[in-house]
Amino acid sequence: LHKFPVRAPSRSALASSAAERSRSGLGSGFRYLTGAATGWWDRWMVMGASGSKLEKALGDQFPEGERYFGLENFGNTCYCNSVLQALYFCTPFREQLLEYYMNNKNPGDAEENLLTCLADLFMQVSQSKKKTGVIAPKRFVQRVKKQNELFRSYMHQDAHEFLNFLLNELVDILEKESSAAKDSPQSSSPEKVPNGPVQPLANGVKKEPPVTLVHKNFQGILTNETKCLRCETVTARDETFFDLSVDIEQNSSITSCLKNFSSTETLNAEDKFFCDKCCSLQEAQKRMKIKKAPHILVIHLKRFKYIEQLGRYKKLSYRVVFPMELKISSTSDDVDTEYSLFAVVVHVGSGPNHGHYVSLVKSHNHWLFFDDENVEMVEESTLQTFFGSSHEYSGNTDHGYILFYEGLGAKSLAISPPPWEIV
Repeated sequence: LHKFPVRAPSRSALASSAAERSRSGLGSGFRYLTGAATGWWDRWMVMGASGSKLEKALGDQFPEGERYFGLENFGNTCYCNSVLQALYFCTPFREQLLEYYMNNKNPGDAEENLLTCLADLFMQVSQSKKKTGVIAPKRFVQRVKKQNELFRSYMHQDAHEFLNFLLNELVDILEKESSAAKDSPQSSSPEKVPNGPVQPLANGVKKEPPVTLVHKNFQGILTNETKCLRCETVTARDETFFDLSVDIEQNSSITSCLKNFSSTETLNAEDKFFCDKCCSLQEAQKRMKIKKAPHILVIHLKRFKYIEQLGRYKKLSYRVVFPMELKISSTSDDVDTEYSLFAVVVHVGSGPNHGHYVSLVKSHNHWLFFDDENVEMVEESTLQTFFGSSHEYSGNTDHGYILFYEGLGAKSLAISPPPWEIV
């Protein structure tokens, strides 16, 4: 970014429009809808100016084949737009989704689903003749609301809940299509199976679910270990995940949050563990370990906490530093996986029931700020303003909420850690 003679927007400039939406809790889309009759021309002039400003800023350095488009807000759909921008700039996911869609799209198929709507939207952006602009994800938003009543209202929604819903819905669609293709008479050729060739199984052997493009990119494996303190028998159970939800503390870091996530918890008193070997309730130690790290590591910061005394959820504005580079240790193959931050979904607002979402993404070594229709180039140092607040009562309400890291590769550990050592 230092190559470009462009001054990054100030902290106040980035937050001004977002803060305005936070106060109303409705987002720009509602203002645009209610004022469409009088403000249509001005609105599109602003959008065009934003795009031309970005093109001018990048100049000859504009990445070849890349597109930077804002997404129209349809009445508090910023939660959706911010996540979509992060997923679009998750390059391996985008490329695999578009490749799968092109290879398996049948013009005769009339059925529309979230997968086709998402792929159509990504295709619309990537194939656009213009380098910048604004696209209205109307079909996608309508499909989301049709599929899940949670997102049908104009109330403030949770971006993390939407991300979980979207990824799991895509998995369901891909698995059903794979199953249908295998059962089809024309599916004797392995090339026609949507998620890759599947080896024939002997009679009576249970078929493993297909590994979809969502699994390939986002799925990791956690091991839940419980150690009986009497007989020292360790009970382990594996479970998959698409993202890690971590508790946060004031003036902490992602590294410390992940360390606490894997810390050992003692089960005693009313929480004793039933040990199968001892055939009785026993004191035990419990911990979660990352057995296999995913290619795309998504970390959700648990900023909304239920306060019993208040009888409601409260937003934690804690300052949590998230690094540009991160290392994660996996227990299955004794390697450190190195990650690089490429997207941050930011929640703007003082509470869980109102506010706004924006996102910052890294593309071809440039950091971009996406606020619904508006797209701006920013310096990497701007991300520090979204770490959170060191003091509870602060004017800064813009906080990193969902972090997206892409794996750069794995390095073998010289010495494997002991089974119960926190890494």
